[in-house]
Amino acid sequence: MTPKDVYILAIESSCDDTAAAILQNDKVCSTIVANQLVHQQYGGVVPELASRAHQQNIVPVVTAAMEKAGITKNQLNAIAFTQGPGLMGSLLVGSSFAKSLALALNIPLIAVNHMHAHIFAHFIDEPGYPKPHFPFLALTISGGHTQIVVVNSFTDLQIIGETTDDAVGEAFDKSAKILGLPYPGGPLVDKYAQLGNPKAFAFTKPKIPNLDFSFSGLKTAILYFIQKSVAENPNFISERLNDICASIQYTIIQILMDKLKMAVQQTGISQVAIGGGVSANSGIRAAMISAEKQYGWTTYIPKFEYTTDNAAMIGIVGYQKYMNQQFETADVVSKARIDF
Repeated sequence: MTPKDVYILAIESSCDDTAAAILQNDKVCSTIVANQLVHQQYGGVVPELASRAHQQNIVPVVTAAMEKAGITKNQLNAIAFTQGPGLMGSLLVGSSFAKSLALALNIPLIAVNHMHAHIFAHFIDEPGYPKPHFPFLALTISGGHTQIVVVNSFTDLQIIGETTDDAVGEAFDKSAKILGLPYPGGPLVDKYAQLGNPKAFAFTKPKIPNLDFSFSGLKTAILYFIQKSVAENPNFISERLNDICASIQYTIIQILMDKLKMAVQQTGISQVAIGGGVSANSGIRAAMISAEKQYGWTTYIPKFEYTTDNAAMIGIVGYQKYMNQQFETADVVSKARIDF
């Protein structure tokens, strides 16, 4: 079999988005994502509701991906799915579907680490988006993770820094909640930040040793600052929303970039890639572009649609594993927490 023959069906169901994609080698033929709006009224993802929605969405989403790609199930060479980390109920829906279809078609089953997929999304063949060269540093930033990783190859990855408490995405969302913004609040903070003064209000950056992060103290500082300001002026949030968001976002970006600069200095690796849902943030993207000019880094910013949870990133890891014959049996288990 030659590489041009390889079609991978990829399934992603780690949280509240049901996603499917078809890849031909490293090219995306189709990518479909079904969002779950039901969680907005609860201010966060409700695991039980998420798994139920996945059950409703997975067949239509996979069908749509196949139809958009213009292939039939009999043309598939393998099925890749998210093994973890994520919400167990959500993961089980995706893995059960993948196992059943792989068994019915008698084709290989491939398990993918969700965080690896965020990193290797950069290896999807997309015009205008060059692929990193090994080794490179990866900053993976999402609602559940904040990590700096040395990536030596597709199978050799080493975490050299991570959050000791909350993830950066949670810091954005919780700050938004403090400001009374609806869920998910991170994108709204970004939206208003673009209209404000990033140095209007100063927040102390946590002093965490080495390459690790901490965001719980920053969240507390923001909460106390807002409570004190609103007590003095009940209209403070509405009058200064843009400046507040800009100042919060500026502080978070400075925390991330300070650690990245340290990582480049310690490792001597100046190729830096970002990935994960928070890499969609416009301020972080601008900071990465600025760092390339200021520090001489080579920076890699993924295509916007491959930042948030999607199945194309699962598919690119699936393709690499397929070429190396790294397959799973039907007794492979989903894991809410998984070894990196």
